[in-house]
Amino acid sequence: MNLEMLKFETNGSIATVTIAREKSLNALNSQVISELGLVFDQINSDTEIRSVILTGEGEKAFVAGADIKEMKDHGADEALAMSKLGQNVFSKIEKCRKPVIAAVNGFALGGGFELALACDFILASENAKFGLPEVSLGLIPGYGGTQRLARNIGAQKAKRLIFSGEMLDANTAYQWGIVTEVLPPEELIAKANKLATKISRQAPLAIQNAKDSVSIGYDKTLDAGLEFESTLFSKVFTTDDKNEGVTAFIEKRKPDFKGQ
Repeated sequence: MNLEMLKFETNGSIATVTIAREKSLNALNSQVISELGLVFDQINSDTEIRSVILTGEGEKAFVAGADIKEMKDHGADEALAMSKLGQNVFSKIEKCRKPVIAAVNGFALGGGFELALACDFILASENAKFGLPEVSLGLIPGYGGTQRLARNIGAQKAKRLIFSGEMLDANTAYQWGIVTEVLPPEELIAKANKLATKISRQAPLAIQNAKDSVSIGYDKTLDAGLEFESTLFSKVFTTDDKNEGVTAFIEKRKPDFKGQ
């Protein structure tokens, strides 16, 4: 896999994906988005990987937004293709079979905020800033921001943030429920790795089904969601990992999960 805009590293069961355009504040262009798609295809197919950290290079930006120069001369057809590419790749990240942690260092604006929202949860450094400033350019979010943000914090707060184009600091984003934890910049990646390690020690198939139960069940009625949960609950009882986990608990030892 030939990557020019990303760094892709694995350390045991943890994969770290870094957007590596520090001089451009890690701005998203079509190549970055396409490479993200390739990397997450690889992550999904690699049975050794059990959790993922997604971050940006440097301390100034996670992703400062889309590459404005690339879209300057776009018409409606090019804009539609651009939006569909971003939405498809971000949906691939959202539906990744491995939990994805966004480690947000600095600016997460526009497409960068949309990218973070596609992850399972967000850790933020104290210098992180979140916002969807597209309306200040005569645009709207096009990579899923209007949909995921509203589902995350409710339509009213999402509208306020999108319509005003204002930025939220890390602590406000935490108060709004956008991020799960705020950390000093020097502790961000270490905490992300600590969480990824803890996740990686759990039963992989149980994690996958729990993720499906939350993510897919969220859009169902409560009754339908409960039925879906029961189906997945019964499904994991057919796995070797369930037998190993229960046996290890009874025998008072650490389980050795194989993802089977």
